[in-house]
Formats: sequence, structure tokens, C-alpha cells
Amino acid sequence: MEEIRKIYKKLEQLVLILLMIALPLFGMVYLYYNSGNLDWGLPVLPDFVDGLLSGAGTALLVIQYFLFHRKIKLSFEYEELLKKVEVYANATRERVILLLVCSLISTVGLVFFENPYYVLLFAATLVFFSLAKPTPDRMARLLKLKKEEKELIRQASRPE
Repeated sequence: MEEIRKIYKKLEQLVLILLMIALPLFGMVYLYYNSGNLDWGLPVLPDFVDGLLSGAGTALLVIQYFLFHRKIKLSFEYEELLKKVEVYANATRERVILLLVCSLISTVGLVFFENPYYVLLFAATLVFFSLAKPTPDRMARLLKLKKEEKELIRQASRPE
């Protein structure tokens, strides 16, 4: 139980810390973008870089979704709850790191190209960030936990 609590808390903290990195960076750039004062004297990049960045960001969103769900399926091989939670935690860690990279791509893309697509890309990234935050119900559903296992996760998620 204590091991699960430790994994759960560390995972929750990681998701929130990475979100706290991504959100202010994009927020600052977005405010400059909306005010029309986004001229920082940056070099003009070729248009194909815009396509590369938007394509890479979109691809990362799709990849993180399928990669996460493929890794979650690995948890079905285990009977022990701790192993299932470890698989979930590793899959979630990879997912939020990819989401952080996607948010950074959105930020850089908006700075250099002022393309509104990067705002949409960041909004989609935020949706996935919110889905990546661990909750007892989400973990129970994804890991297909039994009722007593679900209750253990719920207890582990409560403050000490």
C-alpha cells in the first residue's frame, strides 16, 4: 500500500510540474501573440520548418496516445496490483514527457511563425495533459482493476 502511495504521489507531482513548465511558457508567448507585439527580432525561418514543427507536434500527440494505450495493455499480464501500477506509472511518465515536448513545439512554432495552428495544438496538448493526470477512477478503468484493488488505489491517492 505504501509503495503504491509513493508511486501515485510522485506521478501526480511529475504531471503537475511538467504542466507548470509548459503552461507559463506558452501563456507568455500567446499573450504577446494576441497583443501583436511578437517581434523579438528573431531570424525568419523557411516555411518548411513551419510544416515540420506542426507535423511533428501533431505526430507526437497521436504517438503518445497509442504508445500509452499499448503500454497499458502490458499491465494485463500481471496479477499483482503493484506491478500494474508500475506499468501505469511508466506509461504515464513517457506520455507526459512527450506532451511536454509537444507543448514546447507549440510554443516555438507560435514564436517563429505566429500560426494559429500552434494554439490549437497546445489546446489539444492540454486536454491530453488533463487526461494524463492520475486519478483512482481513471487508473481503475484503464487497468481494469477489481473492486478491492480500486479501493486500494483510492486509499493510496488520499492525503496522508
